[in-house]
Amino acid sequence: MTKTVLGIIGGSGVYQIDGVEDARWEQVRSPWGEPSDAIFRGRLSGVDVAFLPRHGRGHVQTPTSINYRANIDALKRIGVTDIISVSACGSFREELAPGTFVLVDQFIDRTFAREKSFFGPGFVAHVSMAHPVCPRLVAALTQAAGEAGIKHHVGGTYLAMEGPQFSSLAESNLYRSWGCDVIGMTNMPEAKLAREAEIPYATVAMVTDYDCWHPGHDSVTVDQVVKILTANADNARALVKKVTPLLGPNRTSSPLGIETCLDTAIITAPEKRDPKLMAKLDAVAGRILKAH
Repeated sequence: MTKTVLGIIGGSGVYQIDGVEDARWEQVRSPWGEPSDAIFRGRLSGVDVAFLPRHGRGHVQTPTSINYRANIDALKRIGVTDIISVSACGSFREELAPGTFVLVDQFIDRTFAREKSFFGPGFVAHVSMAHPVCPRLVAALTQAAGEAGIKHHVGGTYLAMEGPQFSSLAESNLYRSWGCDVIGMTNMPEAKLAREAEIPYATVAMVTDYDCWHPGHDSVTVDQVVKILTANADNARALVKKVTPLLGPNRTSSPLGIETCLDTAIITAPEKRDPKLMAKLDAVAGRILKAH
């Protein structure tokens, strides 16, 4: 039976959890460059956990400058089997008030200045993103949020924008007209890369504001976001503490078959594959490369 190694990508408020045993920071090297930070590893409720500060400790990386490929590769290299993303977002819905945790199930990717794939010329692969979030993880997060008494909403579409600026009013109203529920800057291409690495992924989108569409919230300031972020930190820690034992040390596979999605994704003929790119994919696609 596969052992659970739970990866959590988020801010400092997430990894500062009481009860983590054998806690240590581990620097992980990646052929894709430098990850955002070292990885905080340990055991929580008998489950191996690995926390990666997405922006680096002290928030030194912008949403665009984050090396998403190195982050996902580093987690894969240390054996992470599942990823929970915890990130701030704005809300497009009156009922999704600041402080609400939204367990999204869809994304619209409007980022444009980021590397979005591990694959490329010389080794081409196309993974399905029809269902980008693992329902097994969402179910566990839903139960955990309920047990922790956290206001939460299951389902919704996350609009990923490039940033670092917040939306214009016209953009905010456009995204609302598309049926989006929340807006953030970091879950893409993170979710796409996790899928390419065959790691089930789920997002906890923590609402900090109403973006600028709301008549009572016609501007978003950093001070407002930080205030809600601070209030959300305790709930984020409580959620992680509750969800970890629900996932348990003995892992259950994703019902979407994410762990084997590369079986039908690679299209480049074996004799045409770039050996240098294949060498960089030793962690991300190691399972499929060994089989071929």
